Amino acid sequence: MKDFSEIEKKLNIEFKNKDLLKQAFLHRSYLNENTGLGMGHNERLEFLGDAVMELIVTDYLYNKYGDKPEGELTAFRASLVNTNTISDASKNLGFDNYLLLSKGEAKDMGKARAYILANTFEAFTGALYLDQGYDAAKGFIHAHLLPELENIIKHGLWRDAKSFVQEKSQEHEGVTPSYKVLHDTGPDHDKIFTVGIYFRDTKIAEGKGSSKQEAETSAARNALEAKGWE
Repeated sequence: MKDFSEIEKKLNIEFKNKDLLKQAFLHRSYLNENTGLGMGHNERLEFLGDAVMELIVTDYLYNKYGDKPEGELTAFRASLVNTNTISDASKNLGFDNYLLLSKGEAKDMGKARAYILANTFEAFTGALYLDQGYDAAKGFIHAHLLPELENIIKHGLWRDAKSFVQEKSQEHEGVTPSYKVLHDTGPDHDKIFTVGIYFRDTKIAEGKGSSKQEAETSAARNALEAKGWE
């Protein structure tokens, strides 16, 4: 078993129930190879943590941006609590080093790992809430997730980039953008797509992603930057 006291020291948080802390990092696959462990996987904690995190973020947005309409606040929140943002926050905390995974899962460093890291962040939030209450969970989210909001708002990452670039291209160029897959790399379960965005026959920018949709969104953001429409 990993030494979870290192996480407590790093975060300056001491769990009363150490099993809750361990369970937050315990993936379902680990139990298949380690029977009789005496505790369940982290999916129930993830379920709870997701709700706690959403309430904390919603409360913050409601009070911080009193002049913003509901639709905009919803977009801010969606950008902050999505898998990519939460996974990055989890990685920045070093949670990757403490995951309890099966040998097979431990080898996968692609999309599946990002998803697991995001779920672990939520599970940790749920465990902290159960162990020390709402204020402790709030302090954790404010310290390790909410700082990303400034970057999201500054760079317009909360916008639907594809809709926004279409609006701008029709306004300024009189054309609707089109997208084309230029190439893809990697095995079927972990492909990386490169997509070009075109105004008529002119390629404006490229974007990469682990799905065609993600690559198109990346290309749209890069086109907004290339055109100075951010």
